[in-house]
Amino acid sequence: MEVKVNKQNRTFDGDPQMPLMWFLRDELGLTGTKFGCGVGLCGACTVHVDGKAVRACAVGMNEVAGKSVTTIEGLSADGNHPVQKAWRAENVPQCGYCQPGQIMQGAALLLENKKPSDEQILAAMSGNICRCGCYQRIFTAIKTAAKEVA
Repeated sequence: MEVKVNKQNRTFDGDPQMPLMWFLRDELGLTGTKFGCGVGLCGACTVHVDGKAVRACAVGMNEVAGKSVTTIEGLSADGNHPVQKAWRAENVPQCGYCQPGQIMQGAALLLENKKPSDEQILAAMSGNICRCGCYQRIFTAIKTAAKEVA
């Protein structure tokens, strides 16, 4: 099966049920997608599939055949996507483990809604867990990024 990852065509001929996360990490070496819970509940493995945020640990390769996948490595060639810039400006990360998934979730929100309300930001980000409790800085960074993309 064919899948486009970070704008490059890739071929996969393994188990169609294999989670996308393992293809990204083990086959392609894209380790920015983090393994967290393994059942799609924590958000550490969030990537974009055709522009929508999905949990790479809970999506089989058969579900992404013919689609476009974007990982944290492909979000911006120079690391200057508006959400990434806001993350730095607001000093969001503490341990940093959940941050790629948080950034990808926030970027997906802003793709869909360039001016999200506070409630929409909270709802969109509610499925991403931060063990360090950086939720206020995450929220602030998304609001900061929204100003740039609006």
